[in-house]
Amino acid sequence: MALSLDLLRTFLAVYREGSVTSAARRLSLSQPAVTGQVRALEAALGRQLFVRQPRGVAPTPVADLLARQVSGALDELETVVAPTPAGATGTVHLGGAAEFLTELVLPALAPLCGTGLRLRVTLGLSDDLVRGLESGALDLAVLTGRPRQRRLVAEPLYDEEFVLVAAPGCDPDVHKAPLVAYAEELPIVRRYWRSVFDTRATRTADLVVPNLHAVLAAVRAGAGFSVLPEYLCRADLAAGRLVALHAPEVPPLNTLFLAHRAGAASPAVATVRARMLAAAKSF
Repeated sequence: MALSLDLLRTFLAVYREGSVTSAARRLSLSQPAVTGQVRALEAALGRQLFVRQPRGVAPTPVADLLARQVSGALDELETVVAPTPAGATGTVHLGGAAEFLTELVLPALAPLCGTGLRLRVTLGLSDDLVRGLESGALDLAVLTGRPRQRRLVAEPLYDEEFVLVAAPGCDPDVHKAPLVAYAEELPIVRRYWRSVFDTRATRTADLVVPNLHAVLAAVRAGAGFSVLPEYLCRADLAAGRLVALHAPEVPPLNTLFLAHRAGAASPAVATVRARMLAAAKSF
């Protein structure tokens, strides 16, 4: 059955707002109309999309998947049929991990600079970024997991894929070769080991540096092997400066979420969010 764009647009508003009432306000519709459209979409799909909570609604896994599939296209369509260059002025405070913002997000947002829209970027870890969103210090943040705070709305932005890499000529035996890591706790390495080898990574890193660009540089120079996001090392892999030591059938993934406070967003924040969601399809 063909799905109406209106139904998908309403679904996405409810998904992002976490509330039928807030979505109705955002869409300038009545609450019963929004509820009816969500039920119509659920009937068409034959699956439940939201679970009622004391305050608002929570998305089901089906809703998470649908939002990931349609958000980029709908946001891109919105920018075509309802461009907001005149209204997209002001300052947007954006937070995220240094590597992801540097490699992918800031180049995608570069065309917005000089249009009257100003960006202020905060680099940090997800816990600190969540606090920034809650306090109002940040308008948008890229998080490594979906936040549990009710006042925050999050949508899937990008599936981060991890690769086990080393420089050409490096000892391919990961039990003997030196290990370069982001932190003493080996969070990325342990995730890879659990997902791919179904075991714990128990060894100690030979080199620890809390910056993935620095980890990449050390591995490229022959310091040892590491596990890195594919987007960070894809150019080096393509150029032969790095090699993948393992090719799992299903590479480990981590979904990054774009989060903001519930409620209507300013035109500037809405423009940045739409640009990021649309650009993420080509990341």
